[in-house]
Amino acid sequence: MTDLRFALRQLLKSPAFTLLALLTLALGIGLNTAIFSLINDLFLRGLPFKEPGRVVHMYSNARERNSLELPVSVPRSQHFRDSQTIFDSFGGENAVPFTLTGLGDPVQLFGGKVTSNYFDVLGVRPIRGRNFLPEEEENADVAMVTENLWRKRMGGDANVIGRSITLDGVPHTIVGVLPNLPFSWTGPNAEIWTTKPFVVPGLSYERTMRGSGFLRVVGRLKPGMTIEQARAALPPLEQSYHAQYPDKIDSSSVMSLKALPEDVTGNLRSAFATLLAAVAFVMLIACSNVANLLLVRFTGRRREIALRMALGASRASVLRLFIFESLLVSILAGVIGAVLASQFVPLVPRMAANFLPFNPDTGVNLSFSVLGFTIALSILTGVAMGIYPALQSSRADLVGGLKEGGRGTSGSVHQQRFRKILVGAQVALSVTLLAGAALLITSFVKLSRQNIGFRPENMWIGLVTLPQAQYPDSATRQRFVEKALAALQRIPSLQSATISGDIPLIAAAGSNMLYTRPDGEILPVDKRAAAAGHDIAPDYLKTFGIPILAGRDFDEHDVADHQNVMLISQAGARKVFGNQNPIGKTLLVSSASTPVEIIGVVGDVRSRLIAKSNDVEIYRPWAQENFPFAVIAVRSNLREDEATKVVQSSLNTVDAGLAIAIPQSMDKIVAQALGQARLMMWLLGIFAGAALLLATVGIYGAVAYTVEQRTGEIGVRMALGAQTKDILRLIVSQGMRPVVLGLVTGLAAALALGRLITSQLYQTSANNPLLLAATMSILGLAALFACVFPARRAAMLDPVQALRTE
Repeated sequence: MTDLRFALRQLLKSPAFTLLALLTLALGIGLNTAIFSLINDLFLRGLPFKEPGRVVHMYSNARERNSLELPVSVPRSQHFRDSQTIFDSFGGENAVPFTLTGLGDPVQLFGGKVTSNYFDVLGVRPIRGRNFLPEEEENADVAMVTENLWRKRMGGDANVIGRSITLDGVPHTIVGVLPNLPFSWTGPNAEIWTTKPFVVPGLSYERTMRGSGFLRVVGRLKPGMTIEQARAALPPLEQSYHAQYPDKIDSSSVMSLKALPEDVTGNLRSAFATLLAAVAFVMLIACSNVANLLLVRFTGRRREIALRMALGASRASVLRLFIFESLLVSILAGVIGAVLASQFVPLVPRMAANFLPFNPDTGVNLSFSVLGFTIALSILTGVAMGIYPALQSSRADLVGGLKEGGRGTSGSVHQQRFRKILVGAQVALSVTLLAGAALLITSFVKLSRQNIGFRPENMWIGLVTLPQAQYPDSATRQRFVEKALAALQRIPSLQSATISGDIPLIAAAGSNMLYTRPDGEILPVDKRAAAAGHDIAPDYLKTFGIPILAGRDFDEHDVADHQNVMLISQAGARKVFGNQNPIGKTLLVSSASTPVEIIGVVGDVRSRLIAKSNDVEIYRPWAQENFPFAVIAVRSNLREDEATKVVQSSLNTVDAGLAIAIPQSMDKIVAQALGQARLMMWLLGIFAGAALLLATVGIYGAVAYTVEQRTGEIGVRMALGAQTKDILRLIVSQGMRPVVLGLVTGLAAALALGRLITSQLYQTSANNPLLLAATMSILGLAALFACVFPARRAAMLDPVQALRTE
């Protein structure tokens, strides 16, 4: 306890050192724990399913159309279900929205229609009631809801099982309450599931069975079956499907499998790796920073160690004294870091929700295992930096140590070399992190400046599901659109309004439309190319600001009983017809090979990905082709919430039973399309800034503390005739040598890092010499300033006062 109290007094005697060390380590611990906790909770934590490693997600891949990891069609899923021998159970989900009525105002809910065994395959048991029964799959109107919906909209009704709710105008009986399912599997808003998975609103059974994919198919591997064995068993199943159904759209597709843990993180893995490397770098820089400060501090106390041992202290007692001091720093930093992490953890999901489509109220828990690991790492650093100088000094010549009072004490050659290595390491880590952040920021700037082909500003957009009971066919949906647009056009605050079948830049809302030229050899359905297809009502091009480059827009004559017509994008016209004029030419579209005449060419739009344009975009008039999903888009100067109220009020005059889902501004949708890139830019920018600050502070602290310990030596030099510039040159050159070494090492690491993050860059070279030079210059200048200030203070010392310090 005496040694512990002495260690505490020593830290209190040096408040600048103590504060610097504590804040440096605490910042590293806090950032590290917050980011690891977020990633662990949202994506890496084991899915709450039974043995999730045995559950696989099946994809269909149409390589000839450059379409990978597509949903699976009904005939293909049924063929695989009946023919396979690799799964214990095999189920599927058809993700659809529902309109819930009867519980207050109508509301749109997301979820899906599933096979009766779907949740059994996943290994999810309801917390109340039961799963669906096999006999309920085809005909029963039953539903399962999440605990969240049960508590939020039904007040946690204890008698919820057997209660009736109305979905899309049809009463459904609740048979089970599911635990809240993970965001990484269901998405942000899924709350309700029903049966009848092979029924697609707006599609006939015949069209459904042509091979269009819309099912998320999952299977549970048999015990002992590996995913490699399952993949090896797929080709015979694919061959038998192709032989049995050669006329299906997907007969030439190739299946692929992903285990669920890999599936939910697959698209984010490269981003995760970059982010985890960034926070690890910050933690390592913080640790090396504190290690350097402790090393400088302890090596300056060689005379104290010699004096203690001369008075009879054992080597163990000296080691204990130093270890206690470094342990105190690490433990106090761990406490502060834990407090910081607890503040950071709730902030990160709210920040991420601005860029990614998930609920900002998503609960993320502080990961105590990560917190414990980072604190343990900081303690290990502290203990190592306490033992190393104490051991070296306790082995030294006592007489020599006691005589050190008249000279500067900068440590042995080994200790000085080790300190330089630590400075070089943190500079190298900082260069790598800064270079990576600079590349991603440059990439994001280029991506955000990409012309997407339409004007998202001052646009509001929302989805309405048209219940099958009230809108069973194309004609009834067309009448709804006519009435809805007439009601919207009567509102003076709206500049323009339109309705379409999909939401730009929301991948799940897009659809593929097969096409081929009717002249020459007509390709079979499974060999045809796929275009991004859009069903649009009047004023769509005007509302979105898409120019007509040739021909005409749709008009009142383009209705169901007239000539089928379409618009095609400029890039699509060039790809399909080369330099020929496409106006008046015909394409066979959809799996039904409907002949459609091209009446206009429009500007190219990036409707799916901002980073990549679609080869071909096809637009059909809503009156000739539509489905029960109506996307309302209005252009106005109203705020998002005001526009929602105005549109909902207008919609109520047409059908009071309809609700608007995901109402939001088009600007927000564009921002979320850039979300992952933007979030990575912000987080890496923050980490790079933290790394730069820590490295600068660390270099400054080490140089300043060394200068303080060498005050006597500097006084002697000045008394013997050294000039101010000589002292400046000496301190700066000694401080910058490890920095230069770190810059060179960091440059090599940055070039290697560039190759690793190439997949995340957009129109940006991973080895951009200008960015690398700028990064090194920024860090070099920061290090130079960190050396100059203590050097200048040393050069301004009064030699007499300097000599008296000893």
